Amino acid sequence: MSFPALRLDLVEELHGQPVADPYRWLEDASDERTEQWSQQQDELFGAAAQDWPGRERVGSRLRELLGAGVAGVPIWRGERVFSMRREPGQEHSVLYVQDGPDAERRALVDPVAIDASGTTTLDAWQPDREGTLLAYQLSEGGTEESVLRIIDVATGELVDGPIDRARYSPISWIPGGLPDEENPESRVPAFYYVRRLPKEQVPAGEEQYHRRIWLHRLGSDPEKDVQVFGEGHDARTYFGVGLSRDGRWLIVSASVGTAPRNDAWIADLNAPGAHVSPEFTPIATGLDAQFGAHVGRDGRLYVFTDLDAPRGRLAVTDPSTPGPEHWRDLIPQHDEAVLQDYTVLDGEQLIDNPLLLAKWTRHAVSEISVHDLDSGSRYPGASGTVTLPGVGSVGGLVSRPEGGHECWFSYTDHVTPPHVYRLDGLTGRLELFAAPPGTVEVPEVVTRQIEYPSADGTVVRMFVTCRADLLDDQGVPSSPRPTILYGYGGFGVPMTPGYSATILAWAEAGGVYAVASLRGGSEEGEDWHRAGMLGHKQNVFDDFHAAAEHLIDNQWTSASQLAISGGSNGGLLVGAALTQRPELYRAVVCSAPLLDMVRYEKFGLGATWNVEYGSADDPEQFGWLLAYSPYHQVREGVDYPATLFTVFDGDTRVDPLHARKLCAALQHATSADPGERPILIRREKNVGHGARALSRSIALSTDTMTFLAHQTGLTLT
Repeated sequence: MSFPALRLDLVEELHGQPVADPYRWLEDASDERTEQWSQQQDELFGAAAQDWPGRERVGSRLRELLGAGVAGVPIWRGERVFSMRREPGQEHSVLYVQDGPDAERRALVDPVAIDASGTTTLDAWQPDREGTLLAYQLSEGGTEESVLRIIDVATGELVDGPIDRARYSPISWIPGGLPDEENPESRVPAFYYVRRLPKEQVPAGEEQYHRRIWLHRLGSDPEKDVQVFGEGHDARTYFGVGLSRDGRWLIVSASVGTAPRNDAWIADLNAPGAHVSPEFTPIATGLDAQFGAHVGRDGRLYVFTDLDAPRGRLAVTDPSTPGPEHWRDLIPQHDEAVLQDYTVLDGEQLIDNPLLLAKWTRHAVSEISVHDLDSGSRYPGASGTVTLPGVGSVGGLVSRPEGGHECWFSYTDHVTPPHVYRLDGLTGRLELFAAPPGTVEVPEVVTRQIEYPSADGTVVRMFVTCRADLLDDQGVPSSPRPTILYGYGGFGVPMTPGYSATILAWAEAGGVYAVASLRGGSEEGEDWHRAGMLGHKQNVFDDFHAAAEHLIDNQWTSASQLAISGGSNGGLLVGAALTQRPELYRAVVCSAPLLDMVRYEKFGLGATWNVEYGSADDPEQFGWLLAYSPYHQVREGVDYPATLFTVFDGDTRVDPLHARKLCAALQHATSADPGERPILIRREKNVGHGARALSRSIALSTDTMTFLAHQTGLTLT
């Protein structure tokens, strides 16, 4: 069975170079030809999937490995405790609140109770400073459009909203609210937030952009909210907004798209009318670096930055003199570890000895250090280091906003679902605070971090997981095993240790699963990221090829047993890998990918990513993009690996057109027997790029895992 796609004789000249685009018609999902082709591909996928053994067993085992559920880190507002929790078998996590540490937990926002179909997701939430109101954002059908609503925490009743166009919006509540405009003697809850301009106020095709920071009073018409920041900025700018605990200092930030740089400003709200018309003073603007700032309870301005410190540093100054020339390093850059987060413990019991906790990653593995808050000096010996449960990953450090001696964080590793721990700053004791609600039996596997050289000699690391009984005395399999190599390599996203049902199920069945820490991530700091972006993007692909060659050369696997997998930017990675080195890989799973790098800026959120990849409008950058664009590098008569594209019709980040076009191109060009090495596309409706229901995740992983096992020879039954 085959359904060859119509090939257009379409060639454009771009910057003096002819560029063929025979499948441009597949960009239009509403085109009858596209829908017909997609339905034919559904038939191809369905027919092929029937031949992949082990589907029932894999689905069952994945459900077992995900059976622990989820327990989230607590967020405190006075005596109220907010946290996410997913019971075993629940489709989505639920936001709960407790009216006291020992009070009964009650549901505040349950996506499935709102929408039984499971296609509505909770994108973000933020309680006010007093814990009486909750702002939360929901999306339907995977769109990530984040419609904002506000409920009364005590009753669960809706008190404001819905407010649309709030995608990627932070919410910063004003402590105590603002005077009521009609009755100044009373106060009205209020917050700053980010919202896009109405589509009628922006050029056609730019509806996803043009954000501003607004001030909203509860119960007022959001169309009459006061704009406080954002006019005159690039249309692709993302804004951040935050208030100090006492509500005096307003800090805003602005970054163009996903650029690894931003500007930041601060405003003193003590002046009359300043909440509506704040006067901003620059913290840092026009510098090629990232800045995160907040005013602490001690009145100091803390600036977390990679300015002159690609591995990160923490500086302090007075809020009235916020510029870099006034900064004093509290935690300087480390020679090897990357600073990722910090929090302050300064409650009454620590008033004479407040602590600063810093979270680091060293080659992607988490560490926590303890420092004196005033000087930043690290405490000596064991008192300066928090002993973690294992070699793994720590989530964000969370303390009480009003101060205290406790800190909470999540911890996970390759065999441990996320658990929540509580650190007591008085005693230094670390104790389990919340375990996942269910239990899970984890297979006996071993994870090693190994090093290998890339094409230019750069040392790259990867985590390799395998069943313990398959390893010899040298720590490698006694014979090559079916292997999945996974990577991402972009946007400064690090590949850190974490619990994965897919990795464990694959390893339990006798396979090897490798996760490479490629350039383009932040495992070694911002320099590592920049070594894999823009004109250096080929480094990422070279790192990936070198990982594959290392696994083959060291007997972990063979080319006939090696599969690769990646999603989103990682989909671009494996798309480039299969077109650059098709002989190196047996099979590919390419999920929600970017693949036409000449036209990617025209769709979804693509225009916000040209600061990472480059723009085809620029002649030099066009050359970078065309050189590796998977869609444009397909060659006829090549024995391409078996490939499964997975796409989601609700995806508003990466348009499924990329996968459609490369799927059609590979089906036309490959010389491989389609019965042995098929080119397939799996599409899914009412789901998008981000969060999804548990059953949908299991179904997707079942399909991709059985496809790869069938191709690499791994027995799953």
